[in-house]
Amino acid sequence: MTAETHFDTAPTPPPAKKLPVERTHHGDLFVDNYEWLREKESRGVVEHLTAENAYTDAVTSGQEQLRQDIFDEIRNRTQETDLSVPARKKGWWYYSRTEEGKQYGIQCRVAATDTGNLDADWTPPEVVPGVPVPGEQVMLDANVEAEGKPFFSLGGLAVSEDGTLLAYCEDNAGDERFTLRVKDLASGALLPDEIPNVFYGVAFSPDGRRLFYTVVDDSWRPFQVRAHTLGTPVGDDAVLYQDDDVAMWTGFELSADRSQLLISSGCSEYSEYHALDLTDPDAALTLLISRDERVLYEAEPVMIDGAPSYLLTHNRNAKNSMVSLVEVPELAKPLAEQLWRTVVDHDEAVRVNGIAVTATHLVLSVRKNTTDRIQVLPLAGLGTAGQPAPVEPAFDEELFTSSLANAEFESPIIRLSYTSFLTPPRIYDYVLATGALALRKETEVRGEYDAGHYVAERWWAPAADGTSIPLSVIRRSDLGQDGTNPALVYAYGSYEISVDPGFSIARLSLLDRGIIFVVAHVRGGGEMGRTWYEQGKKLHKKNTFTDFVDATSYLADSGWVDPDRIAAMGGSAGGLLMGAVTNLAPEKYRAVVAQVPFVDALTTILDPELPLSALEWEEWGNPITEPDVYRYMKDYTPYENIRAVEYPRIAAVTSFNDTRVLYVEPAKWVAALREKTTGPEPIVLKTEMDGGHGGASGRYSRWKDVAWDYAFAADALGATEVRPRPTS
Repeated sequence: MTAETHFDTAPTPPPAKKLPVERTHHGDLFVDNYEWLREKESRGVVEHLTAENAYTDAVTSGQEQLRQDIFDEIRNRTQETDLSVPARKKGWWYYSRTEEGKQYGIQCRVAATDTGNLDADWTPPEVVPGVPVPGEQVMLDANVEAEGKPFFSLGGLAVSEDGTLLAYCEDNAGDERFTLRVKDLASGALLPDEIPNVFYGVAFSPDGRRLFYTVVDDSWRPFQVRAHTLGTPVGDDAVLYQDDDVAMWTGFELSADRSQLLISSGCSEYSEYHALDLTDPDAALTLLISRDERVLYEAEPVMIDGAPSYLLTHNRNAKNSMVSLVEVPELAKPLAEQLWRTVVDHDEAVRVNGIAVTATHLVLSVRKNTTDRIQVLPLAGLGTAGQPAPVEPAFDEELFTSSLANAEFESPIIRLSYTSFLTPPRIYDYVLATGALALRKETEVRGEYDAGHYVAERWWAPAADGTSIPLSVIRRSDLGQDGTNPALVYAYGSYEISVDPGFSIARLSLLDRGIIFVVAHVRGGGEMGRTWYEQGKKLHKKNTFTDFVDATSYLADSGWVDPDRIAAMGGSAGGLLMGAVTNLAPEKYRAVVAQVPFVDALTTILDPELPLSALEWEEWGNPITEPDVYRYMKDYTPYENIRAVEYPRIAAVTSFNDTRVLYVEPAKWVAALREKTTGPEPIVLKTEMDGGHGGASGRYSRWKDVAWDYAFAADALGATEVRPRPTS
């Protein structure tokens, strides 16, 4: 069966010249005809990408009205003039708001009051979208900052402890290199301190005199943490820490009590922390646990019964991680001699994601039965026989995501976010002393949204090796199990990243056209714990791809889905997944949307000079030094395994300034696909010339990007019209 579509078949794709380049590793020769597309500064490359965009526009011109319809539906359902729930820090309530017609958010605050009544002092002020807030101070209006710039993104925002200074990081190219600026919030003037080429994240020292930030090396890996003293030349900034291991990613954070700067270096398998005492101007960095011990851990300082200690979330003899308490003097001993007290024991069925602390409580983020949830227990008695069991805020849906939104150290409450496939995002305040939940906000969906018109279910698809693959299936409640429904299958499946239940206004546009939306939680993600991840990485990576194909087969046989009307979608590493499954089973998919796809992974990882490639060795293996890894990757990477078959309709969507997955990967992939395909379906490349890894900046631009992707899939599935609901 061929779905009715809106393609103009007349346009001819731009020719891609062949300039063979030989690549030899471990005795294997690969001839790459399209490596010339890597020359980003070449006029010929820019002209080719421009021609590809023109071809894509021509081929998909029949979808223009559908794209506009989906964009309008997203916009009409979105409360454009909106604001976040104010969060308190010291003497201010901080929040962001958006205004109709404006692309970006506005960062604001109002003064807080202290009455001595903790509940009253920590209850956020009542603010109403569109209604002026008395005493509001606009700290940063991103719409003003973005004016006249092709791209705008914030990579960090911090307010000094005394509330007088704002530091923010701005990217105007999409390459994730930011300029750090400092604003005097009393006068609105910018300080002369301006630091170019910083990476994500910024923090003030507690006294407000210094700024901490990270920078990247030539391969775009964050490798240094620096400190800038306000009022001094940027060239004098101190390098607090530098990591020369090309496989390690460096970052920092302030401890919850603001007493320490915690600098981390790590990969997916082990890590290392250094701590700097911010209360002692003469203090030096202190190593906690060396990377040589091969422990993957995070550290947070706490004071327990007057003893300076650290809470460690770690995988030492605990694949799914656990939490231990260790007093500071113990860390000076050899690891085998240290005394660690168990706070949260290891559980094969529960993945410990991380912790946060307040002055009185420990907050746990755990994954259980595939879903993220929060648990709380008091610091009093921690690590002793009298330690109470964790308390978990209760919610009434099976598939949901509950996470920590804010935990100010001195606050008697913590703020939780909650969402599901059917429930728009909610914000709750959780009272630590009583366990009471107070709903502060539920994101409004404009129009006639009714959660009862939709169903979200958990299905389990059998893999060829007998593993059960969890699927999240979202559909309209009025669909029948008659084998006629189109479906879109989405997955990621790498880096232990989970695709958790979450509400999407844009997804409603697919559901209302009768498309069943399926999230395949394939191996390589983190939905089922650390083992689930390890079964989909390195020399087990093919499980990720076969899981997706097996899930597709299960859907096709379910009685719910028309086997000839299934589309697939994924981005970044999920784009590699799209390329791999398209090679494995092209006949199963009517269309594939590959967003910033990592489809030339072997070429990238074989070159440690390319951005971030060395960091990938812990995920995929090192094909440079390990012949078995090279052969295994060569057998699945999309670009090397294109063959003479009828490929489905394919859209590769990328950004010219993406530093994580370079535009050249999908550009080469599309050229090679067109050369080999034996079928009539168009294969298009869409390049955002001013965007980064996340596409264009600004919410309207992002909505247009989503509308483009969804229209491409919906058109291929013959599901372009909103289906009327049956009348009762």
